Amino acid sequence: MTKVLSKCIFIILLAVPLVFYISHIYSSPEEESRNAASTVREQTSLQDSSTTQTQKHSIEKTDMVIHGHEDPIAPILLGIVIILAAAKIGGGIFEKIGQPAVLGELVLGIIIGNLAYFTGWEFFAPLRNHTFVDLLARFGVIILLFEIGLETDIRDMVKVGLSSFLVALGGIVAPFILGYFTSLYFFPNAGAGVHLFVGSTLCATSVGIKARVLKDMGKLQTTEAKIILGAAVLDDIIVLFILAIVTDIVVMGSVNPFHIARTSMFSILFLSGAIFMGLKLAPFLGYYTTHMKVEGWKLAMAIVFCLLLSYIANLIGLATIVGAFAAGLILREVRFKDLKGGEHGIQEIMRPASFVFVPIFFLLIGMQIKLELFYDMHVLMVSLAITLAAIIGKQVCGLCALEKGLNRIAIGVAMIPRGEVTLIFAGIGKSIGVLSDVFFSALIIMVIITTLITPPALRLSMSGTPSAQKD
Repeated sequence: MTKVLSKCIFIILLAVPLVFYISHIYSSPEEESRNAASTVREQTSLQDSSTTQTQKHSIEKTDMVIHGHEDPIAPILLGIVIILAAAKIGGGIFEKIGQPAVLGELVLGIIIGNLAYFTGWEFFAPLRNHTFVDLLARFGVIILLFEIGLETDIRDMVKVGLSSFLVALGGIVAPFILGYFTSLYFFPNAGAGVHLFVGSTLCATSVGIKARVLKDMGKLQTTEAKIILGAAVLDDIIVLFILAIVTDIVVMGSVNPFHIARTSMFSILFLSGAIFMGLKLAPFLGYYTTHMKVEGWKLAMAIVFCLLLSYIANLIGLATIVGAFAAGLILREVRFKDLKGGEHGIQEIMRPASFVFVPIFFLLIGMQIKLELFYDMHVLMVSLAITLAAIIGKQVCGLCALEKGLNRIAIGVAMIPRGEVTLIFAGIGKSIGVLSDVFFSALIIMVIITTLITPPALRLSMSGTPSAQKD
């Protein structure tokens, strides 16, 4: 641990002065263009014929300087380099201390995004709202939901039965009501769309965090664990429906029963069709993928299919991430063989794309938090209230399970953490203008707090539960 921290600190100490030096040595393209133009004007004002060659050389140099910065991506390449490096460093540090990598990416994003406020160094400030970085982050979200779909086993959800559904339902209704009225209390003059969006954002949970803790404890075979994991997956699927409906209400500006029914029907049909296609087409797609002897075909096929369904989802009025999730459900069972005869899933070939693009999304989410807002006591109160609503709302889950003799406290605690889907929800809310900086920052702080407190609380609550599956 000490060696890892020492290496990370050493890299940061070397990188920061280097970036600082480069950013000050090279002026911006606009400044160089102005300076070059000024030089040309001064030279053309000279009448002495002996300076003709000098003028020609200066003009050629000016053109070279201007044309050398024509590529719109060039000014932010260094920023992207540092974003990716920071995401990996932050994720690595937090994984070493037993926390999810996503927390490290968020925390490093918060630090980078607020350097201008604390130090006056504005090198990263343009990246916070840069179109190209935003597009990379949006692509990362699509890849992330595609992966979640690839990891979602519908058969496991069917096996755990009614209890998981009721736990998921309770964990959606209670946080939604608490979130809605918390928003209404603090911002009574905000529109209904804001309150709906805040309530909806509290509904999701995190599958990965609770799965990792239960696995580390050797409790995955308990009845509680199967109910928890099944409910978490159902929770995320239902929240995708809610996202489609709430976004439709916000965009339309009013509650239209026809549009709600239409969006709900399309969402159900779309995901149901994805599940059916996944079960029927997986063997065919696996065979075709294996026998297609084209370099890079497997990765290209997966991304093309993901993007195509994302586009179709948007075409019928759903969020693109619903299409990406559906693509994951379809391709989950696809298997292909390598040259040695070993079988692999789509998850394996998607990892390189995930490692690059997904961290950009989480780091950008962190960068968009404005820490100066938290000097306002009102903002702190909003953050605390939303966090409490998120924690208390999920405690209803334990009461919804049907089986007797369950550790209901552990079920409620396990449903507390918010993760990727919540961050996606908040990011979409901010991008369409329904969430203010106050609400957005409060929601990200809620995600961080609930993610940090869940592992120790779940370990404590599950300590008395036998590891063997109950009858």
